[in-house]
Amino acid sequence: MNQQTVPVNLPCEYGGELPPAIATLQIGQTVLDLGSSDSAYRALAATAVGEDGHIISVETTPAVVARARQHVMQDGFFNVSFRLGELEYLPVADQTVDVIISHYGLQPSSVKTQVFREALRALKPGGHLALVAMVATQVLPEEMEENDGLDTDDLSDVLMLDDIEDMLRAAGFDQIKSQTTCCGRGARQASTMNGIIEDLVTPVLIEAAKPA
Repeated sequence: MNQQTVPVNLPCEYGGELPPAIATLQIGQTVLDLGSSDSAYRALAATAVGEDGHIISVETTPAVVARARQHVMQDGFFNVSFRLGELEYLPVADQTVDVIISHYGLQPSSVKTQVFREALRALKPGGHLALVAMVATQVLPEEMEENDGLDTDDLSDVLMLDDIEDMLRAAGFDQIKSQTTCCGRGARQASTMNGIIEDLVTPVLIEAAKPA
C-alpha cells in the first residue's frame, strides 16, 4: 500500500508543514478522529486516505457536528462522516479502524484512561493511535491559579507526559513514543500560554500501537 502525499495547495493553517500524525496515514485506511474540531486537520486526513479511505469524526456536541459537516461539504470531502457521542464511550464497533487521531480533542476529557480503553477496543490489531496534546513539562505551581492574567481552564486538563504514557500502558497500548510538535493552532496556544508560564507546557505528538 503506497503512502499518500497531501497536495501542497490544500488549504490549511499549518504553514506548509504536514502534521506528523497525518504523514503516517495511507490510502484506503479507516481513521477515527476524536474531537479534533479542526476543519483544516480533518481535510488533511481526508486527503491522505483518499477516496477509498474513510474518516469517522466523533464530536461531543450537536453544534460542532453541524458546523463540521458544513465545512466538509463546502470543501468537497465525501469520505468523512460524523458521529455524535462521548469519547469515553465511542460510537464505533470493535476492531474497525486502522488509525485513531486527535488534534487537542482529548484535552477536555477528565477520564482519559477510559478514552484510551475505548480507543484500543475500536482499533484493529496492529493499529495505532496518534494524538496531539498540551502536556506539562513539570508540575504546575499552585500559585498559578491565583494569576488573574491566566485562564486556568486552559491548564485544568494538562497532564505530565509520563502520566499520559502510563494511562496508555494501563489501557493496553505498547510501542509508545512522543515528540514535541509545532504544527497548527496548538503552537499558537502554547506560545500564548508560555508568554505567562514560560516553558511549563508544550504541544506533544504521542503515538502508541495496539498489539497485533
